[in-house]
Amino acid sequence: MPARHELDPSSPLARLVGTSKAITDIRAEIEKLADSAASVLVTGPSGSGKDVVAQLLHQRGRRAARPFIALNCAAVAPDLLESEMFGHEAGAFTGAVKARPGRFEAAHGGTLFLDEVGDMATAMQAKLLRALETRVVERVGGMLPIAVDVRVIAATSVDLFAAIDRGDFRCDLLYRLDVIRIEMPGLADRPEDVPLLIRHFAALLPGQPVRFTAAAEDLLMRQPWPGNVRELKNFVERAQAHFPGEIIGAERLPRLLRGFTPAVARPAPPAPEPIPDAGIDLKRILADLEHAYITEALTVSGGAVAATAKLLGLQRTTLIEKMRRLHIGTAGG
Repeated sequence: MPARHELDPSSPLARLVGTSKAITDIRAEIEKLADSAASVLVTGPSGSGKDVVAQLLHQRGRRAARPFIALNCAAVAPDLLESEMFGHEAGAFTGAVKARPGRFEAAHGGTLFLDEVGDMATAMQAKLLRALETRVVERVGGMLPIAVDVRVIAATSVDLFAAIDRGDFRCDLLYRLDVIRIEMPGLADRPEDVPLLIRHFAALLPGQPVRFTAAAEDLLMRQPWPGNVRELKNFVERAQAHFPGEIIGAERLPRLLRGFTPAVARPAPPAPEPIPDAGIDLKRILADLEHAYITEALTVSGGAVAATAKLLGLQRTTLIEKMRRLHIGTAGG
């Protein structure tokens, strides 16, 4: 794979725009895992680009010539999800005039992408688990088992560990889906990619692309972007509509941004101690610092991992991995 600053714009991987370490690492993971048949769980906040990761895993793998079928589990009514996923026979329910294959059958030989799988009702989770274990589905109202060969990629913006604790998600289904995990960062965690994404989205729009001054880009890099890449894309479209082909300065941003947050000067990091001639063990220093902050946060939160992760600005799974690596134990969840 080319160095990150040399990524071929014609490569499908260029759809995953950015030069941040997080995005560069994810592109490398996609190349490494694309040919695997193992299930993949893509996590991350809403609008962060989980669907792009799923599509690239399919396009870069040996199933690329076969179908890529997506199903948004949150967008289908719970009583219709089984029919959407597994299909139905004629007369299976009111309105089922003729037989219809489901998404599993449609994806045979290819990839089935289950978006927002964390929003699936628990009764449906049991049926999905059975299909994943047996690789056999039955249409609603049918008796004939249908063998399917699909690679399943699931995505969620829900903390599935917390959902398991609440009884909203089956842990055995999580283990089936979470063979390989790819965590998409929120846009606020990779601000250096914001200017690149802006130029990318502007180039896709008709007409002369809108541009931004360096001062405006700096302010945009400091925005929280709760809607992540999807919100940024909408912002660029809005800017293009208002100021087509123009160079936009910082003074125009409040009109374009919803919930505009004025830039706040970032505090300067504390000056490090002088480095001795013999050098330092930076890895150990950083590990000690992580250990101290995690231990303090656990004390403040009463040992609750979810609350500790929120205090530290980490995903729960990331915190658990750090605690294991640093040999930090807790009794809470």
